[in-house]
Amino acid sequence: MKKNLLLIFINIFCISASAQPRQYKTAIIAFYNLENFYDTIFHGRQDDETFTPGGLKTYTSAVFKEKADHLATVISRIGADINPDGPALLGVSEIENSTVLDALAQHPLLAGRRYRYAHYDSKDARGIDVALFYNPRYFRLLKSRPLYVNIPEGAKESGYTRDILWVTGRMDGEKVHVFVNHWPSRYGGEKRSAPARMAAALTIRRFIDTLIAYDPMTKIIVMGDFNDEPVSNSIVKGLKTTDRAGAIKMGELYNPWVSLYKNGTGTLAYQNAWSLFDQILISEGFIDKHQPGFFFYKNAVFKKNELLENIGPYKGYPLRSYTGDIYRGGYSDHFPVMMVLLKNLP
Repeated sequence: MKKNLLLIFINIFCISASAQPRQYKTAIIAFYNLENFYDTIFHGRQDDETFTPGGLKTYTSAVFKEKADHLATVISRIGADINPDGPALLGVSEIENSTVLDALAQHPLLAGRRYRYAHYDSKDARGIDVALFYNPRYFRLLKSRPLYVNIPEGAKESGYTRDILWVTGRMDGEKVHVFVNHWPSRYGGEKRSAPARMAAALTIRRFIDTLIAYDPMTKIIVMGDFNDEPVSNSIVKGLKTTDRAGAIKMGELYNPWVSLYKNGTGTLAYQNAWSLFDQILISEGFIDKHQPGFFFYKNAVFKKNELLENIGPYKGYPLRSYTGDIYRGGYSDHFPVMMVLLKNLP
């Protein structure tokens, strides 16, 4: 095996004893809400002063380092049992700036992967953004840009939300479009804030329609914290998704998270109820398993014991960094999600 090809194989054995095992190249796609990953410096934004040494959360350099250590540990393990290189693409949300992104990319647990990232500062009132880490061994960036979301009047207290990140590149030679999201929260009520999330969905949908019109089988990945469930209107009608891969229509996105959601699986918990806000959606171009390029294999919530509260009323919930202003020394209030793509090899 030539090292420069960096081929990671998994063998899929057929039931028939006479069948030969097939070999595939793998690519891990992941998303992780990092729960208020700020630096320790006040930049003049709402909430920013809270995350400083003198702020309400006493967010010191030691706390920042431990937070970075914990997040890097999780990222280093996502999908590593399938591909030791971990995520080829990793979308993140609730990051303040390039300082915190550099802290992860340069962390000893991740530095060997040589992650690069795409990121833009947005007008979000809290000063948090989304970003995309990519491993240059698997993905070559062509271009990127932020997409502004125009929030309908009255849907939210703030007139701004996080921009959507659009990244175009080549994954092992194939052109792929990636949209990284953190849609407006449900603060102020789900019904009141729903138009804001629908506005975000339609912002992406307009771009997807243009891409599909040019190439119906173009490969698109839409990932993020949508603050809505897989069965919500913003996902089903706004983004035009389906959970039936075998009956997908041209232009629709495949959502493999619906069955997990209906079975009670979630990525965050509130008042004894689980929500699956964190999802990765794909276009029809990833469905055909006999194609020469990457295709969808499986998806999962990355839920390990060390990420869980193990005592008290929140036992089983994600072990978060803070409860209110009390530092818990955890990871995030969300579990990461991941998707495995395979590529047939001769």
